[in-house]
Amino acid sequence: MRKFRLVKGLLKVTAPTMLSTVVLFVGASGNKPQASSEPAQPAELRQANRHALIESYGRLPLSFEANRGQSDPQVKFLSRGNGYTLFLTGDEAVLSLRGQGSRVGDQGERRPWSFVTGQLHRAKDQGQGTTDVLSMKLVGANRSARVTGQDELPGKANYFIGSDRKKWRTDVPTYGKVKYEGVYPGIDLVYYGNHRQLEYDFVVAPGADPKAIALAVGESLYGPPETPEHDAAVREHHKGAPLRIDANGDLVVQAEGGEVRFHKPVMYQEQPSVVSGQLSVAQTGLRRADHEQRTTDTPRSTTQNRRFLDGRYALTADNRITFDVPGYDRSKPLVIDPVLVYSTYLGGSGVDTGGAIAVDSSGSAYVTGSTNSTDFPTAAAQQPTLGGVGNAFVAKFTPDGSALVYSTYLGGSPGSGGDGGAGIAVDSSGNAYVTGTTHSADFPVVNAVQPNCGCPPPGSSDYATVDAFVAKLNASGNALAYSTYLGGSGSDEGTAIAVDPSGNASVTGWTASTDFPAANALKPTLGQGANAFVTKFSPDGSTLVYSTYLGGNGGDDRGFGVAVDSAGNAYVTGWTSSPDFPRAHALQPALRGSFDAFLTKLSPDGSALVYSTYLGGSGSDFGFGIAVDSAGSAYATGETSSADFPTANAFQAGYGGGLYDAFVSKFSPDGSAVVYSTYLGGSDGELGTGIAVDSSGNPYLTGFTISTDFPTANAIQPARRGGFLDAFVAGLTADGTALVYSTYLGGSDRDQGTGIAVDSSGN
Repeated sequence: MRKFRLVKGLLKVTAPTMLSTVVLFVGASGNKPQASSEPAQPAELRQANRHALIESYGRLPLSFEANRGQSDPQVKFLSRGNGYTLFLTGDEAVLSLRGQGSRVGDQGERRPWSFVTGQLHRAKDQGQGTTDVLSMKLVGANRSARVTGQDELPGKANYFIGSDRKKWRTDVPTYGKVKYEGVYPGIDLVYYGNHRQLEYDFVVAPGADPKAIALAVGESLYGPPETPEHDAAVREHHKGAPLRIDANGDLVVQAEGGEVRFHKPVMYQEQPSVVSGQLSVAQTGLRRADHEQRTTDTPRSTTQNRRFLDGRYALTADNRITFDVPGYDRSKPLVIDPVLVYSTYLGGSGVDTGGAIAVDSSGSAYVTGSTNSTDFPTAAAQQPTLGGVGNAFVAKFTPDGSALVYSTYLGGSPGSGGDGGAGIAVDSSGNAYVTGTTHSADFPVVNAVQPNCGCPPPGSSDYATVDAFVAKLNASGNALAYSTYLGGSGSDEGTAIAVDPSGNASVTGWTASTDFPAANALKPTLGQGANAFVTKFSPDGSTLVYSTYLGGNGGDDRGFGVAVDSAGNAYVTGWTSSPDFPRAHALQPALRGSFDAFLTKLSPDGSALVYSTYLGGSGSDFGFGIAVDSAGSAYATGETSSADFPTANAFQAGYGGGLYDAFVSKFSPDGSAVVYSTYLGGSDGELGTGIAVDSSGNPYLTGFTISTDFPTANAIQPARRGGFLDAFVAGLTADGTALVYSTYLGGSDRDQGTGIAVDSSGN
């Protein structure tokens, strides 16, 4: 029986008789994928698989990074959750919250597709969207309280931000909890949580007074600390903050970009039957039945040793928050535990977006994408600029998805234009290769073939002109083997990367630069519009084996997928509107619609086209993902609006209707025949974004759908959740005539699959 598991945005699909697939997806759902009530699945799937799918992501602990110079000196620890960044100072928790529309620099949103218009276009820059900076200040607290990280996690954080290597930070430790000792007399404060929510506990020692705790919550003000002027400004500002306690006892803060809710606090005391006389911080994760959706890392049996109290929030005349704790035993420890929930931010607008995924031989998953900067807001502003619009990131997960091995940030310094990762590959030694797009003039470069950016200088209002970048990280993720710009004076975007057994990295994307770096090029000059490009780097990144434009002279051409075989041949797919796109041994020698997909195979030295062909019908057709098997057969996926898209030996021979269908096409090694070609879609619209193939020739693809009748088989989620988009994951038999499985994957809003990978061992 096939099993599904969701791990931090990765869906892992396992089967005893088939290899595993790992899918990268992004979502804006207020609800994570929920267990379906439909009885179409075996009991094992309904129980074990769905439970794992729902719970694995949410139960990953929040990771608190020690500040080693990657943020403002006031910050002791920082953490990212879904929709926010948390900064912990000596006496304040500062939350940078992104509201709806905060997707600038989001590589997933830069994908040039749209179901809204039914036409291919690049998403426009929407500006920085809504950003609120909210603070929870500990009024009258001990500003010299000892702040320590606890429960160190295996993952490390690395920062390659800006071109000044002295400011790079590597092997930054991460922790599951942060403890403030003696923040008030006899009172400790502990922050922890998971990716569903942030929790903090006040741990009150016997004899200590919980009335000493006072919080000021509001939109944050910054200035020189510990001055009468600053403290007066904070008091006046917080006095007017929109706070209320609702009928459920929740504290509600209304911010510009959304509602922030502090759940009614859970309060409890340990009973004498507890073996240890000391309150364990690890036990503060335990909750009553009505709070069991929270962290539960302590055995359930310990609930019998706790007395829960009916405590509540209280607001003072000057708008400060205190805790009303009736009828508690002052001779025993007391725990006060509120929970922060962001009703608009969580699931409403993610600030971390996955662009691509790769898997190594041990089953570890590597992800790239874009994320908000960790720059701490130091100015008095409700909507500060946080490090430009974001940086690229590279993250490595353990094979079981239970922990991060490393998380590395890659991009320009605060104030730069922003960076996003779009493609990733991994070699046999565990080195990660990344490509994407940068607007940063100080992107970190090492052993670069192109050390300077063709993008505008910092402060420019030109956000359209960008460069591609290519970077290689060592197996620990804490050093750059090489990192370089790739582009000319126009716009250039890297979209996909692949690495051959010798360590040569092949990159594709598109360029509008007449001076894009060319070497041993089949086509050394730019056509009339934008052209795709294919660039191959030597293993150490010091040399371009070849670099060529790929396109015609009468339209636009863009590369979106690249794969390489064991001999070093590169396989590229994308789309073109050029009637003179270069062809060789073409199965389809002419452009049939407004846009056609293309499939091109280049020789190892780039000197010849092994084959190159259009792929499409009379509508619009776009290639987005490509894979190659051990025999040299290429597999492509994308989208088509053509009712006459070429099909052969198809699982779905007819167009499903609506805006687009996904497609899957397999070509023979020499490109002379289509082994099979099939639609995959329902009546409204689908797009295939990524494809992978196992050692038996079974293809796996992901993408997204707006159809309620998308074809499913052995599905963990057989129906759409009601949001605008759901991701999908599908596997076909080796001959392409049947579905091994096919499932929706999504919640109540928007969810997109962006990449998929298959390892060689079945993990």
